Amino acid sequence: MRLGVLGGTFNPPHVAHLLCASEAADQLALDRVLLMPAAEPPHKEVEHDPGAETRADLCALAVDGDPRLEVSRIELERPGRSYTVDTLRALHAAHADTELTFIVGGDMALSLPTWREPAEILALARLAVAERSGVARQDILDRLGATLGDVGDRIDFFAMPRLDLSSSEIRRRIADGRSVRYLVPDAVAERIAARGLYRAGGR
Repeated sequence: MRLGVLGGTFNPPHVAHLLCASEAADQLALDRVLLMPAAEPPHKEVEHDPGAETRADLCALAVDGDPRLEVSRIELERPGRSYTVDTLRALHAAHADTELTFIVGGDMALSLPTWREPAEILALARLAVAERSGVARQDILDRLGATLGDVGDRIDFFAMPRLDLSSSEIRRRIADGRSVRYLVPDAVAERIAARGLYRAGGR
């Protein structure tokens, strides 16, 4: 079995997250892709955080109906900061006969050498890089090769349509009272509205 892992804060999850997971599944022949909400990311604070449980619930609503996608609670159930290498170790232990593929954007791939135990990350999982304009494939290979050695046989690239969309933009639109329809799945938009999430002066 080939299992993809797409990590993030998902604050909130939006259509670009889902498209990335879907394209990775299709182009790399992954059986499933796990959306992995971080409880406490190691490199940044979660702005306007409604709480990890709420973000996980929004992810579950986002993937509902797509049998290729599901939500993992591994990082929510582990105390402390969410380090990728620890998550991959836990997944590897639970699915010893499964090939893991960790999905990232090109900008995140360039930063991999600064992560905790980057060589171990590549030993535990293949790296799937979403190719978009602005970050060249060779730049990624050169950057990782310079610090981690020859890792080309552990990296897969897949095409990703460019969507200039971010969770911070979604939050700003909601705070400004603007519609986010078609930017997030309908069920996610409905839950956000019902609970008053991300409104100005709220969470």
